[in-house]
Amino acid sequence: MTALHEDDADDPRHPEEHIAPVPRISVQAFCETEKTLAAVTAAGQDRRLAKAHLTAKDGGLAAAIEVYESMPTPNVIVIESDGTRDILEGLDDLAGVCDPGTRVVVIGNPNDTAPYRELVRRGVNDYVVGPVETLDVVRSICSLFSASEAIITGRVIAVVGAKGGVGASTVAHNVAWTIARDLSLDSVVIDLDLAFGTASLDYNQDPVQGIANAVLSQDRPDTALMERLLAKCTERLSLLAAPATLDRVYDFGAEAFDAVFDTLRMTTPCIVLDVPHQWSGWTRRALVNADDIVIVAEPDLANLRNTKNMLSVLKAARPNDRPPLYCLNQVGMHKRAEIEVKAFAKTMESQPIAVIPFDSKLFSTAANNGQMIAEVSKNHRTTELFQNMANRLAGRGEVKKPKRSLLEPLLKKLKGRSGRSSAPHRKAS
Repeated sequence: MTALHEDDADDPRHPEEHIAPVPRISVQAFCETEKTLAAVTAAGQDRRLAKAHLTAKDGGLAAAIEVYESMPTPNVIVIESDGTRDILEGLDDLAGVCDPGTRVVVIGNPNDTAPYRELVRRGVNDYVVGPVETLDVVRSICSLFSASEAIITGRVIAVVGAKGGVGASTVAHNVAWTIARDLSLDSVVIDLDLAFGTASLDYNQDPVQGIANAVLSQDRPDTALMERLLAKCTERLSLLAAPATLDRVYDFGAEAFDAVFDTLRMTTPCIVLDVPHQWSGWTRRALVNADDIVIVAEPDLANLRNTKNMLSVLKAARPNDRPPLYCLNQVGMHKRAEIEVKAFAKTMESQPIAVIPFDSKLFSTAANNGQMIAEVSKNHRTTELFQNMANRLAGRGEVKKPKRSLLEPLLKKLKGRSGRSSAPHRKAS
């Protein structure tokens, strides 16, 4: 049984909150109000409940008891209390028709006076004070599984380019490497560009197996198979590499990678998807089902249009998630006419997560050596940008260096003089 908790409906939303999706389960809700019925129905469309079969009905606790007298109970029952009936008495009646293993979520009423310990004794797994919003319902159902059984808890970050050649793979690989090193989170990079992927080159790896073996396997990939296919890049970073060969055409159905992602979620805190620049059923699904999305763009007209279109589509498909993020890459290229960052942000109606300056020597050196930017120049401004991106995408928030005092250079100078004046003087010969 999960730990019982009370969610205050007046609490602010937490955009950095990570809510893990549920496995294939059945959920039936019995609502007392139209508002709750609408919230539960909308929750059924959320990506994190995509594998759940959710139905919502009117009638509350009385209707649930009547229904389950003649039919088996689902994995999860959501009950709304209107405060007019003794909730403990109703839960006792529900327990008499409830199958073992069924989990119960109660959407309570401010008029309910039952203490938590009595609700726990009657098998309630979660209690939420109404009125509820869609995200409250999603959070409550998902927490039943992620908290009690550690099922599918890994955070998935999808990185995709608004256009080909904008450096999305470079951003994805550096961010994943930074999350693994600086945040000490076990991480996996999945190179989904099976024909032309560069992750193995960027990490200086030459694995003989990778993502193709997992997705083309006749059997559903399990944890043991994934462990065999992963290439170890650092102590905490592993790679599921692309074959980068053209001996076959890589056409996939929309759900082709679901089993791979779900298996890795069970064991890996952070999964970074290097998504190729293409629009197909499986790339769209990978983006929509990710916990966070980063679109990498250059500051030109085609990238502006594509970024705007992608943000619009992905926001609409993920109404209960944080909006997709974007970063501007290769900014300030010599003799290139560019859209100013301020104008780009105005069109997007949001600021970029990072503005990465153009530095051909730095990035080409890293690529040719199979290194990350921090390995080439640990104190470079771009290294700090990747650190801030890693912190934000891992839910840690941006890390800012303390501001330097305006007097700091002067104090250093005075300190230097003081040191010299205190040194012993050489006597004249």
